[in-house]
Amino acid sequence: GDLRSVLITSVLNLERLEVDLFRCAGRHHWVPATQRLFGGQIVGQALVAAARAVSRDEQVHSLHCYFVRTGDPKVPVLYEVERTRTGKSFSVRSVKAIQHGKPIFTCQASFQLSQASPVQHQFTMPAVPPPEELLTQEELIQKFLQNPNLAERYRKHLTKIQAEDVPIDIKPVNPPDIFSSEPQEPKQLFWVRARGYIGETDMKVHCCVAAYISDYAFLGTALLPHRQYHIKFMVSLDHSMWFHAPFRADHWMLYECESPWAGGCRGLVQGRLWRRDGVLAVTCAQEGVIRVEQTPNQSKL
Repeated sequence: GDLRSVLITSVLNLERLEVDLFRCAGRHHWVPATQRLFGGQIVGQALVAAARAVSRDEQVHSLHCYFVRTGDPKVPVLYEVERTRTGKSFSVRSVKAIQHGKPIFTCQASFQLSQASPVQHQFTMPAVPPPEELLTQEELIQKFLQNPNLAERYRKHLTKIQAEDVPIDIKPVNPPDIFSSEPQEPKQLFWVRARGYIGETDMKVHCCVAAYISDYAFLGTALLPHRQYHIKFMVSLDHSMWFHAPFRADHWMLYECESPWAGGCRGLVQGRLWRRDGVLAVTCAQEGVIRVEQTPNQSKL
């Protein structure tokens, strides 16, 4: 359709205050139930700020971020860019996100001028059903809500999720059974895309949108083997991305997520965003704090 993505018109729209100083100009749009700023939004906005400090011909190839304080959704975020290095092939930009006079987030992003090379390889994309054959997250929730045996507290929880205005289209490939607390393998597969139209534009725009998308439901992968526990606290510590090939963030991409390790109240997750034609577009990694109640959950039925 031609409905413009709110991620472009509002969420990732920054106002330039000075040469390398920006403020989020749009509303925060979706705020998680934790009432903390969504990490993907901060990563995406920081990349917008960094991208405005390089030439149009340079494209982001990697970024590495740390979340250092809780983001407050009630006030704007300032993004301060430092032009760390501008080289012939690579340029590095450092970004600090500030609220209440203190940094809440730091990021370094590296940009590269296009260079051809015969050294090329990639993993093989998992074989999964196409998005047209799968239900959206909203349709799955509606299906769960039709179960007359669903406990009222979980009905309220799902209704609240259903009412959230997340600007991402999501189609889980193997949705977990919410009525079971049995451990699952720490792997998830989603078809994802920006909700709305973005179109052909500077590739950096699609990378900023992918940064937003990449943080949604990502850390939750580490919880799948531990579904018997109630989550007390879960928050991202760091987030890294590597961009490999051009893509459209408003086209369906397969998000392959897995958690190789958890321990010490932390969990590590890795992800790969695949284009529909099997090209590996983006690789992600994140570590987060995960604290749970020691007493296992009761049945959801």
